[in-house]
Amino acid sequence: MLPALGHKRLSDVRRADVQELADRLTAEGLGASTVQNTLDPLRAIYRRAIRRDEGVTINPTKGLELRRPDGKRDRIASPAEAAALIASVAEDERALWATAFYAGLRRGELRALRWSRVDLDARVIHVSRGWDAIEGEQDTKSAAGKRRVPILDPLAAELAAHKARTGRTDNALVFGRTATAPFNPETMRRNALAAWGWREVPNPDYPDVGPKMLHVKARESALAPITLHEARHTCASLLIAAGVNPKALSLIMGHSTIAMTFDTYGHLMPGGLDEARAATDAYLAQLTDSPPLRLAA
Repeated sequence: MLPALGHKRLSDVRRADVQELADRLTAEGLGASTVQNTLDPLRAIYRRAIRRDEGVTINPTKGLELRRPDGKRDRIASPAEAAALIASVAEDERALWATAFYAGLRRGELRALRWSRVDLDARVIHVSRGWDAIEGEQDTKSAAGKRRVPILDPLAAELAAHKARTGRTDNALVFGRTATAPFNPETMRRNALAAWGWREVPNPDYPDVGPKMLHVKARESALAPITLHEARHTCASLLIAAGVNPKALSLIMGHSTIAMTFDTYGHLMPGGLDEARAATDAYLAQLTDSPPLRLAA
């Protein structure tokens, strides 16, 4: 078990223990998405232990409150930033980041994506599988995860170039290290950070928390780093700005309920009380000016 949890047995760990660990990671400056990724292997361990009836009846990783230390939300890149971040990474990783930014696939879905599920002619990605850090390739975690995601123009160009460059087709992994082995998230992140002007170094003061980042380029030439999870948030923000309705957004992002979409992205949606009042007043005024409907005798 994790040293931060005191080497406890699985059955002895309580939700308060895991929440304390999450709060500690947050207090040290890690973003919510990074904390989520750090805890993902622990989540997978508990899911497997419960499924195999290994003496564990409660999953202490459920219902955690994950937040940034400054109270802000995860970073969302502007359209120009997204394009610059994609263009800066190595050619063979460009399509991966473009798919995160313009299709909003989760990290596990990116790892499991195969060319047989990418229809460039119809401009759609059929998401049906994910890749778990412990259990490997598997079905998406919910029925909503199985979905059709539109391929936007900038993504279509990157995917077509990537397909031609790799020569992979059919059931081969789109972004794998090989046609059958998924990409390594840590390697991908390290490569992207280097391209954007950063590198991670050990944090001797807090070894359990994780590495810290240093500039490898002058600050003015470095790009603000982003995670795959934040690239997914950026995709949602682009769809909202383009006027995609909440129901379609919920389907594209693979949310189990539209309430989850509103909880996650409601702050990005346009319109407030003043706008709602003005729009409704205008609508009612238009109806009032119209002649009343009369039933035929």
